[in-house]
Amino acid sequence: MEGLSIVVTMAIVAIVVLTNTVKIVPQGSKHIVQRLGKYHATMNPGLNWVVPFIDKVAFKVTTKDIVLDIPSQEVITQDNAVIIANAVAYINIVSPEKAVYGVENYTIAIQNLVQTGLRAIVGEMSLDSALSSRDQIKAKLKMSISDDISDWGITMKTVEIQDINPSPTMQHAMEEQAAAERQRRAVVTRAEGEKQAAILEADGRLEASRRDAQAEVVLAKASAAAIEVVTDSIKGEELPVTFLLGEKYIQAIQALASSSNAKTVVFPADLPEAVRGILSR
Repeated sequence: MEGLSIVVTMAIVAIVVLTNTVKIVPQGSKHIVQRLGKYHATMNPGLNWVVPFIDKVAFKVTTKDIVLDIPSQEVITQDNAVIIANAVAYINIVSPEKAVYGVENYTIAIQNLVQTGLRAIVGEMSLDSALSSRDQIKAKLKMSISDDISDWGITMKTVEIQDINPSPTMQHAMEEQAAAERQRRAVVTRAEGEKQAAILEADGRLEASRRDAQAEVVLAKASAAAIEVVTDSIKGEELPVTFLLGEKYIQAIQALASSSNAKTVVFPADLPEAVRGILSR
């Protein structure tokens, strides 16, 4: 019995020693080994050996890309507008020992760097520029952070601006401004239309007056030509003139008789004599 207990004890000790000697690191991870509290080595994926009870796996670090969600924050632009922005960063740890020993908590450190860099970059831009320049903000943000985190053995794969929107108060003010601008344009358009209509109407009156004047000139010329023809035709004789005036006189009497206001129409007894009387005046 005593021999069996010794064998069992030795087996247990061997298992414990073997467990503390052989370390298996999964793919996508690296382990930081400390020897007596000091950094000793970095174990790569696969089977690794350590000195039991002297070496200790102090940190387990992933080598896969890490996605960091950057919380939303209020940012003031150059023209004193308030916008709310957040981002997402993709990082990769290339030197695990620098990441765990170079900074207390690299996740929080990078989040703070992104937030600070985002405030600084947007603070130098106007509201309109900030809302329409995501790629430019992204490029500047990545450049400013990459140099800082490289000392921690971390690379910035990319950083994306998820949302960059005006604050609710600013958005309400922008909506009111847009509505006022639309109303102003409508008033200007209506005034311009009324102006063009008035101009067209005045042009129409001017053109009508011009044509009336031209018509009067044409009629006057026609009358002058007619008088000239008549003058050449009668050659001082009384009979043709009497005939023409009599014809006009009869037409005038007919027009007067056909009027609704006419009650009694009196014809002269001696029409030729009446015409001669007109000529003698």
